[in-house]
Amino acid sequence: MDFWQRYKAIDTRDARFDGQFYTAVKSTGIYCRPSCPARTPKPENVEFFETSAAAHESGYRACKRCLPEAVPGTPAWNIRSDVAARAMRLINDGLVDDGGVPALAGRLGYSTRQLGRILSQELGAGPLALARAARAQTARQLLVSTGMSLADVAFAAGFNSVRQFNETISAVFDKTPGQLRATANGRRDPVDAPAGTLTLRLPYREPFDPGVFRFLEARAIPGVEIADGTSYERTLALPHGVAHFRVSATGQGYLELQIHSVNLKDLHRLITRVRRLFDLDADPQAIDAALAADPRLAASVAEVPGLRLPGALDPQEMLVRAMVGQQITVSAARTALAGLSVCGERFDASEPGPATAEAPPHPEARITRLFPTASSLAEHVPELLRGPARRTASLQAAAAAMASGDLDFGFGDTPETLAAALLPQAGIGPWTVGYLSMRILGAPDVFLAGDAAVRNGIRALGGDAGDPTFTAASPWRSYATLHLWRLAALPRTATTSTPANPERKAPHHG
Repeated sequence: MDFWQRYKAIDTRDARFDGQFYTAVKSTGIYCRPSCPARTPKPENVEFFETSAAAHESGYRACKRCLPEAVPGTPAWNIRSDVAARAMRLINDGLVDDGGVPALAGRLGYSTRQLGRILSQELGAGPLALARAARAQTARQLLVSTGMSLADVAFAAGFNSVRQFNETISAVFDKTPGQLRATANGRRDPVDAPAGTLTLRLPYREPFDPGVFRFLEARAIPGVEIADGTSYERTLALPHGVAHFRVSATGQGYLELQIHSVNLKDLHRLITRVRRLFDLDADPQAIDAALAADPRLAASVAEVPGLRLPGALDPQEMLVRAMVGQQITVSAARTALAGLSVCGERFDASEPGPATAEAPPHPEARITRLFPTASSLAEHVPELLRGPARRTASLQAAAAAMASGDLDFGFGDTPETLAAALLPQAGIGPWTVGYLSMRILGAPDVFLAGDAAVRNGIRALGGDAGDPTFTAASPWRSYATLHLWRLAALPRTATTSTPANPERKAPHHG
C-alpha cells in the first residue's frame, strides 16, 4: 500500500487494517491503529510504520484511546517468506528472548550486523526493538486481562527484570504498569473461569469460521487432545516446561484461551502458537474477496466466510502426523497416532504445573499424556506402529534425524528451505512438503493439485472446467484448497469416489 491508500484507510477508519500498519501523528507524538476514532490528522502530519516497534524507535507512544497493541497481528509474516518475515515469526516464537540476537541471526544464516541492517531497512527497527515490542504487547494483554502480579507479568512477557518491564511499559504506553492495568475496567478474569486458570482473549478479524475446531476434532489424539466444534484442549511441551490449555470459540470477535498450567517463561510463546494454530492474524475479508472472484468458489465462500488455515503447535509433531496419515483415512490415522502416543510422557492434570503451584486440579482431567518426543518415537515406532514396513522405517528414520538434530526445520523456514530439509528423507514427497508448508509455515499460496480430495472438490463444483490450479486465487490458494476439501467432504452420490488420505480430506464444516 502506498501513502494515499493508507491515508484513505485511516480517513475511513477501516478496521480491516488494524495491526497491518500503524499511523503516527507528528504533531502529537502518538501512534494509532488505522481505525482510531480520533479526528483524522492532516496528511503532512502523518507518518506510517510497518510495525509498532518502528514507531517506538522513532519516539512515538501508543494511543491511549484506540490501544494499537490490542489488535490481531499482521498476516504479512505468513504471506511473505523473506528474511524480515522469517525473523518476525521467530521473534514472536520467543527465540530472541531465549537465545538473544545471535541465536536469531544464526537460525536465519546471517551475521547479527547483517540481520540488524535488513530488519531496520525493511521494518524500521532492529531485532531487539522488535522483540521489545512483542514483550510489551504480551505484557499489556496480561495486565488488562488477568490478576497476575506485576512481577509475574514482567517475567511472563519475557522481560529480564521488573525494572526493564517498568521502563518499557512507561516508554511505550506513557503509563506505569499499574495505570495501564487500571484501564481494564473490570475486564479481568471472567467469573466463570476455573479457579487458578489464566484466561486471555485472543482477538481476530471478522468473519471467523469455527470449522477449524471441527478440523482439529476429527484429528484429536485420545489422551493428548480433546476437541469438539467449539473448543480444543491439549498438552504441549515447550522449552521451559509443559503447558496445558483450552481454547474456546466465543463468537464475539475473540477466542478464549484458558491456561491451566504453563511455565511463565513460555507464556508468550504459547500465545503465539495458539494464534498460529487458529490463523488468528489472517485478513479474511481480503482472502474471501480474492477467492469469490472465481465463479467456481463464490458459492462456497458465501456459505463459509472467514475459513481459517489450521496451523501447527509443534513442527516435529506435525511431520509425524503427516507421515502417519499418508494413504489412510482420518480415523485410521487417529487410531495409529493414539497407539504411538503411549510412548509419550505421562501427564497428570491434577498436579499443578511448575509456574502455577497454587492452581487446583483441573475439573475435567481427561488429558493423560504429551505427544511423544522424537527420541521416544525413534525408539518405539517399530513396536507401536502397524502397517507397511516402509512407512514404519521412514517414520523411525525421520524421528531419529529430528532427535539428533540432523533434520532441523521450523517456523522460521520458507517453503523452499522446508523442501530442501525434508525431501531427502525417505517417505516424504512433494505433497507432504506442501501440506507442511500450509500447516507449519501458514504459507497462504499452496495448491495441492495432485490431492485426491482437491480433485473431488473440483468435481463437486461441476467438473474440471477452468484453470485446474486456481492461479487467479493467488496468493490465497491454500484457502482455495481448504474450500475444495470442504466441498469434497460434503454428502455426495454413491458413485463419487472418497479421498483416501486423512489430511487430504476436508475440514468437517458440517
